[in-house]
Amino acid sequence: MTQWETPLAERMRPSSLDQYIGHLDVMGPSGSLRVLLDKGVVPSCILYGPPGVGKTALVRLMASVTDRELFEINAVSAKVSQLRDLIEKAARFKALSGRSAVAFVDEIYHFNKGQQNALLPSVEKGDVVLVGTTTENPWFEINKTLLSRLLVFSLEPLERDDLVRIMDNALSDKEKGLGKLGMKWEDGVLEELASSASGDARQALTRLEYLVRVISASGGSLLSQERVRKELPAAFVRHDKDGDDHYEVISAFIKSIRGSDPDAAVYWLARLLEAGEDIRFIARRMVISAAEDIGLADPMALILATSAAKASDMTGMPEARIILSEAAIYLAAAPKSNRAYDAVNQAISSIRKGDIQRVPDHLINGNPDYRYPHDDPRHWVPQSYLREPRRFYRPSEMGSEARIAQRLKRYWRRFRDGRDEEV
Repeated sequence: MTQWETPLAERMRPSSLDQYIGHLDVMGPSGSLRVLLDKGVVPSCILYGPPGVGKTALVRLMASVTDRELFEINAVSAKVSQLRDLIEKAARFKALSGRSAVAFVDEIYHFNKGQQNALLPSVEKGDVVLVGTTTENPWFEINKTLLSRLLVFSLEPLERDDLVRIMDNALSDKEKGLGKLGMKWEDGVLEELASSASGDARQALTRLEYLVRVISASGGSLLSQERVRKELPAAFVRHDKDGDDHYEVISAFIKSIRGSDPDAAVYWLARLLEAGEDIRFIARRMVISAAEDIGLADPMALILATSAAKASDMTGMPEARIILSEAAIYLAAAPKSNRAYDAVNQAISSIRKGDIQRVPDHLINGNPDYRYPHDDPRHWVPQSYLREPRRFYRPSEMGSEARIAQRLKRYWRRFRDGRDEEV
């Protein structure tokens, strides 16, 4: 009975790569990280994703399947002395074995700049393989100097089918799971449990263990949908029966802004706030939407969204709800254009296909043939800025972008193309 003192989610952690469920893009049979681990290679990296998606389980597998020592530390409670001890232990391990140990820093974003920088020399020299986990966006929370030396793997919430497989394994496993209880389950009951778990395997297994133990203790052996609805405490259910997790709600929020519906945008914003969503996450998505969906049709949108992000972070809840509402309504009501978004994507695609031009001679510093536009009353001169013309940006007729289109048509595109071109 001592096994019952250890939570089911802990007991069911995978012990081999084949037992790891989910994230097929990196951990499937041909997944990039799986291929490396099969060869005994562990990259220094960050595992980024919400709770319960298998970050810690994956770190431990990365060490065990490659026969490396694992040193763990939690950034929330770790002291500087503990961090130094970890680095020294890892260095000694490499000196003795010739192989780098895995230094696992859980919730690494809690480390301050000095603590993060203390890891740099060991990572650069290969004394340790640094693997950090974080629920916060590493591109915002991790020092750029450290991040530049790491790969970032984004682990999304697990799919419903993944959670069903995990719970099925737990119900069948007689050593670590619930198999000794001889529980049976109705069709669809695991799917219903999975839908309420928000892609979180730990939550799914916690709910499953609770229900099974309640049913078993009352002399039953059938996990039915009726018992699920009757016995599962409301506090365990974070979402409604449709299983809307925060990724779906944030998607609805952004699509409402993109679709110019301020009422829907405010509704989904309220849903996010009432669910306790991180206001920084909401604000970041609004900043992205301002650039991607509104762009130069209303250049003020990005300025307002950025200001709202800063102001809401400064004030916090509940006042931040007013600031975010104002920004959401503005963005939804603004004219829309994704032409700036399209332009940079097309330019990047062109470069990746090999369109690498040399800088024109007259644009190189010090070249006397360069013509300074501000010397002309129009603040524009007929001058080429590419050796071969390219067309990436095509302004729309929305808002401020219509005026941009007219100016471009009036000046350099007419010169470049040798004709009046419709834009």
